[in-house]
Amino acid sequence: MKKWKAPATVLLSLYVPPGRPIADVLNNLRQELSISQNIKLKRTRDAVEAAISAAIDRLTQLPKVPDNGIVLFSGKNFDTEEFKCILFSPPEKVSIYFYRTDKEFHTEFLEDMIEENDVYGLLIIERDEATIGMLRGSRLEVLDELQGYIPGKHHKGGQSQRREARIIEELVHEFHKEVGDRANSYFLPYLESKKLKGILVGGPGFAKQDFVEGDYLDYRLKKLVMEPLLDVSYQGDNGLREMVTRAGDALKGQKLVEVQKALEEIKYHLAKADDLVVYGRKEIETAMDAGALEYLVVYEDDNTASLIQRAENSKVNLYVIGDEVPEAEWIRKTFAGAVGKLRYKL
Repeated sequence: MKKWKAPATVLLSLYVPPGRPIADVLNNLRQELSISQNIKLKRTRDAVEAAISAAIDRLTQLPKVPDNGIVLFSGKNFDTEEFKCILFSPPEKVSIYFYRTDKEFHTEFLEDMIEENDVYGLLIIERDEATIGMLRGSRLEVLDELQGYIPGKHHKGGQSQRREARIIEELVHEFHKEVGDRANSYFLPYLESKKLKGILVGGPGFAKQDFVEGDYLDYRLKKLVMEPLLDVSYQGDNGLREMVTRAGDALKGQKLVEVQKALEEIKYHLAKADDLVVYGRKEIETAMDAGALEYLVVYEDDNTASLIQRAENSKVNLYVIGDEVPEAEWIRKTFAGAVGKLRYKL
């Protein structure tokens, strides 16, 4: 819903906390529906009225507000002409009453709820280059990329060489200090909210050791630096992925690591052509019913929602992914959004 945009304020977002009578909410919406008749532009007026009317229709079917409250999104996607009215109870309690029609749906209150509790800071450091990132569940994010100007070593001798070596050392120190300050600003809020579980530090050379041993990170963050420091060849997104892969057992149980492991195993069995990979809705459900499905990787969208629900009810080892996983498009296009590994051939 976050991706939907509109040329006018026609997308309705509604948050209702527990304890609020449904009748009160319906009265407010009916008042808004009456007010919307004053909108001059017919296309906008029709879209707002349709969004509010659909919301009223859905809410009248509820006897009361659930224990965690309700969230409702209603409106038309002007790019696709698709209309949706989605009503659900979120994973945590809604704390406010919020109603608005806008050019986008207001998902920010939900994002706080679904943010992973286990967060890992990621830092790739060289003498003149650094990448700061974050691992939240299966979402790997580049937060910042920094570059410093550190001149290469020269071949002069004597005092000139020693002087230039001191200058280079000072430049490296200043760059690492900048990286440390930036990393502190990103990681400390997660530490203070008790979500930061550890920090992975890596790089191609000895700079990572110098950085960790220096006083560049806040002392509270230094305690969370995980051993061993990792040899990483790249910067940027590729470097962060390499780091997470190399971390291995240190991140065991993290969703992204488990998903990547599952996908590598699927690729291995596809290459062997040993019939242990299953895809296609009918084939997956047959394997599920037979108890032969070891795990299932599903790209989450409207087309796979019912399959995800069925897998959850069957207690299959399920990995639900989004676009944050590099292979997401491959799974979506090649396997219609779902691919699994069998325990044995069917």
